[in-house]
Amino acid sequence: MAAQIPYLDLPLFPLGMVLYPGGQLPLRVFERRYLDMVRECARTGSSFGVCLILEGEEAGAPATPAAVGTLARIIDFHNREDGLLGILIEGTERFRVARTRVRSDGLVRGDVELWPTEPTHEVPVELALLPSILERLVDSMAPQWRNAPRQLYDDAGWVGFRLAELLPLHDDERQRMLEITDPLRRLAELRDILPRFQRG
Repeated sequence: MAAQIPYLDLPLFPLGMVLYPGGQLPLRVFERRYLDMVRECARTGSSFGVCLILEGEEAGAPATPAAVGTLARIIDFHNREDGLLGILIEGTERFRVARTRVRSDGLVRGDVELWPTEPTHEVPVELALLPSILERLVDSMAPQWRNAPRQLYDDAGWVGFRLAELLPLHDDERQRMLEITDPLRRLAELRDILPRFQRG
């Protein structure tokens, strides 16, 4: 008899953006369902899932999430000037959603299968331009990475995820970069997209 896949029951936070492993996102939390979720995660030290919205909006009726997302852990809390709760989250592992259900308070929960961590690869010589492009983007757009250890720029997975965050990709492209499981393939696809941003 085939072994059953162990699913993790996870609260899901559908967003209009993609969270990548190792990435950070600031969020403002104001709906009761998400305030309760954040409180529970803070109390238990547990994570929640972030998925790109396929249909619907971040607020209001439950949105339809993409099938592949990223576990998020809360690394900071603060009170915003507008009086709302602000949190900073960091992406860890990726997962695939097997099925979802909506609780009475509107919170979407999913049975998810965690993906294994990507193999580590050095950036190959033929893609060596990409870390240099990332350095320029970090300098102008991502101060949180300005003091990143130099060896991260040799890591194909880290470079690919950071480029996918910072380049002006379409949502479906960002989601595709999340779903690719080979870091070298992700870098090659990003290289092929780059000329679109260099015209004019």
